[in-house]
Amino acid sequence: MTPVPSGPETPASAGATATGRGESFSLDRMVAVLVKEFIQLTRDRITYALILAVPVIQMLLFGYAINTDPRHLPIAVLVQENSVYARSVLSGIENTSYFRITHQARSPAELDQLVRTGQVQFAITIPGDFTRRVVRGDRAQILVEADATDPTATGSALAALGRLPAEALRHDLVGAVSPPAELGQPFEVVIHRRYNPENITAYNIVPGLLGIVLTLTLVMMTAIGVTREQERGTMESLLATPVQPIEVMIGKLAPFVIVGMIQTALILIVARILFDVPMAGGWAGLILGTALFIIGSLALGFLISTLTRTQLQAMQLSVFYLLPSILLSGFMFPFRGMPEWAQWLGTFIPVTHFLRVVRGALLKGQSFADMAPSLLALAVFVFAVAALALARYRTTLD
Repeated sequence: MTPVPSGPETPASAGATATGRGESFSLDRMVAVLVKEFIQLTRDRITYALILAVPVIQMLLFGYAINTDPRHLPIAVLVQENSVYARSVLSGIENTSYFRITHQARSPAELDQLVRTGQVQFAITIPGDFTRRVVRGDRAQILVEADATDPTATGSALAALGRLPAEALRHDLVGAVSPPAELGQPFEVVIHRRYNPENITAYNIVPGLLGIVLTLTLVMMTAIGVTREQERGTMESLLATPVQPIEVMIGKLAPFVIVGMIQTALILIVARILFDVPMAGGWAGLILGTALFIIGSLALGFLISTLTRTQLQAMQLSVFYLLPSILLSGFMFPFRGMPEWAQWLGTFIPVTHFLRVVRGALLKGQSFADMAPSLLALAVFVFAVAALALARYRTTLD
């Protein structure tokens, strides 16, 4: 029999043959796609580096840097009598391992300034009649003032002082000066929690949220926005004009400065109405610090956009910056509870200094002079990041 000639190949069958979809599973094709994806991953160096770096950084920070039970907290002492009993009390305080004497104040005003500016976590006053009252059994007292803006940092330390009266003078009050048993403890520790006497956690967390919210929105918004223009090709059109890099930066960032100020106002209003966060004052320093932090965050987002090629990369780098800002700035965990190397790293994070400005203004009513170190650090951050962003803009978009 003569074979019947086949008809013309239908488009469906032709497509199946061309794409191979009509065939069975092919290991070679699957391996080819797999190799292609690995090659693409290695070309995307930023994503590849973050995949390796983020888990390592998280392990190091949570394993070594984060500590919710801080020890060796700095204290200032005002000793108004130089006696054996006073020295024994100070030794007993340091032996608890929660305290470390760093300042010897000469007056109550100096002691107050050390606490107000955040140089110490505690201030201890031993009055001039301490020894006489102890020997007479006449209700001797020492005053411990705690900077309670962060209740987590002070809670365990203050609890450790409960054993101090029974232990500090145990080797001194013997023989003829041994107090009668009915008198109880030889002295009393009077604790004064300053700036947050009720240990309300919201007083510490809510002002800190201002720095985190501004970081999250402004850095990521700017980085993704500028990178989006590069992906869509509109940046090339802008480069065809005689506009200068500094003009591009100011023109793109200025609207977001207003957005940041609106966010700040909303957060402060909500903090006052819903959480009753005190507004102690320090408005001049707070306004300047907020403006510097907003401009610096926007400049950092602009810098990230010059380092990345896609919106995904810009978002990844923004999140990578946000992680240490949350963990090492004192927002979630006590700053002084971290080891010295972690505190050293934290001082290079602008959120750390901004949180000090915000909490210092709202909770302590710090003056402009009190905030000067943090404001100076924010100003340095702004100029350094802006200079790097302009330099990168010229080298990457020419």
